[in-house]
Amino acid sequence: MTTKKWAFEDFEEGGTITLGSKTVTAAEIIEFASEFDAQPMHLDEEAGKASILGGLSASGWHTCCVFMRMMCDGFLLDSTSQGSPGLDYVRWKKPVLAGDTLTGRSRTIAKRISKSRPGLGFVTVQSELVNQRNEIVLELQNTGMFLTREAAA
Repeated sequence: MTTKKWAFEDFEEGGTITLGSKTVTAAEIIEFASEFDAQPMHLDEEAGKASILGGLSASGWHTCCVFMRMMCDGFLLDSTSQGSPGLDYVRWKKPVLAGDTLTGRSRTIAKRISKSRPGLGFVTVQSELVNQRNEIVLELQNTGMFLTREAAA
């Protein structure tokens, strides 16, 4: 039997997994934006202040990457995960500014066993990141594929 904590059977509809917290620094925002999203509001404090975002802000894609790391550390790396067929949606609700501390959580909303591969299950979660003011900055929904304990053995 697998020693992984999270197999398909361990996800309960309505259950919530807390993913931890991370403070996003100005240096991280600029480093990510320099490589992947070089828009002025992600590279320069003054440009960020002049934008509708109100300050140096993380790219939405950077925010997604922060979330993905939290999800990996929160449960994926200790699971029977077989990847994901994709995201249903991603919404960036508020800007993530330098110095914001983000906290994540994922709630299982559906699960089912694969019809063609009975040892594989699909788990759909709705997730969010909130800042230190408990404002939702990111919400998304995705489905992950997890082996059952029997299939993982």
